[in-house]
Amino acid sequence: MTMVKSKVEAAIQTPGIFEQISGYDHEQVVFFNDKASGLKSIVAIHNTILGPALGGTRFWNYNNEAEAIHDVLRLSRGMTFKAAVAGLNLGGGKAIIIGNSRTDKSEAMMRRYGKFIDSLSGKYITAEDVGTTTRDMEWIKLETEHVTGIPENMGGSGDPSPFTAYGTFLGIKASVKEMCGNDDLSGKKVAVQGIGHVGETLIKHLVEAGAKVTVTDIHADRIQHMIKKFKVNGVEPDSIYDLDVDIYAPCALGATLNINNIERLKCNIVAGAANNQLADELVHGNLLIEKGILYAPDFVINAGGLINVSDELDGYNRERVMSQTERIYDRLLEIFSIAKASNSTTQHAAMQIANKRLKDMAELNARL
Repeated sequence: MTMVKSKVEAAIQTPGIFEQISGYDHEQVVFFNDKASGLKSIVAIHNTILGPALGGTRFWNYNNEAEAIHDVLRLSRGMTFKAAVAGLNLGGGKAIIIGNSRTDKSEAMMRRYGKFIDSLSGKYITAEDVGTTTRDMEWIKLETEHVTGIPENMGGSGDPSPFTAYGTFLGIKASVKEMCGNDDLSGKKVAVQGIGHVGETLIKHLVEAGAKVTVTDIHADRIQHMIKKFKVNGVEPDSIYDLDVDIYAPCALGATLNINNIERLKCNIVAGAANNQLADELVHGNLLIEKGILYAPDFVINAGGLINVSDELDGYNRERVMSQTERIYDRLLEIFSIAKASNSTTQHAAMQIANKRLKDMAELNARL
């Protein structure tokens, strides 16, 4: 009887789907299930004021469906702000596929997913994210035109992760300039959490710039690979927060900046490629300030990948993408200046810029 009661109480305390959607101000959330291929997917379209929603598809083995819904809602909301701050004429959206990308993925599943995307009639455009690749985009492309990040030999821009990593690298340099007066990374100690495609490329940039890098990942083989390839140090996943470093660069999943982990940090700067790094934007943004840690807002610093895939929509031009990505450096310096002048968090300053553009464009659209 006690067990039944606890389950009922838990259900009452857990926010309902519509309550969560309303809380984040989403326009549309679509669920898709295909028993034959094993596909279980959710697409969240947060805001289309600036244009169709563009965001990657994350293939992840969530602990439960509530966790999956929470993740896709937060990710899609972040994409709205990312596109707005980057000056792109795109809305915010994101998709997730529930499962193990290493064992569950198949051509049939990804092509069925492509049909699902196509049914949304262009309101959502997909691309790569954690657990998906350019090969997956090829399969999706067979079923819909609403996909970016396709291989270069098919007229696309290929893997967007190098651009995410490059933008993050520039953001780290901007953060160091804000704290130190110059952006020289030589001798700076950096802890990189997460060694996917983005993390590996970021490590390469950091090592080439003379930084002393320590890495971690949930996959031990990835740590060993980086140690051999770049001569960096490696630690167990939970030890990364306790390192005495200059910069902590989260490049895995989100919410690593929470009440417990922030207390353990011994860095001056948090600047990494992960989405939704702050578990609570208000609480943990202020906690970082209290500890004297400069935070580079994730949706600003990691916009390089979105900039890259979005350029496919206009006829891909690599030089144009590099030029836009390099603006991340100056944009972050602007955000740091605004935050300092207004005595607010850098997250708040970045969201002010995003929300102003959204408001201005909404008013413009209303007059047309």
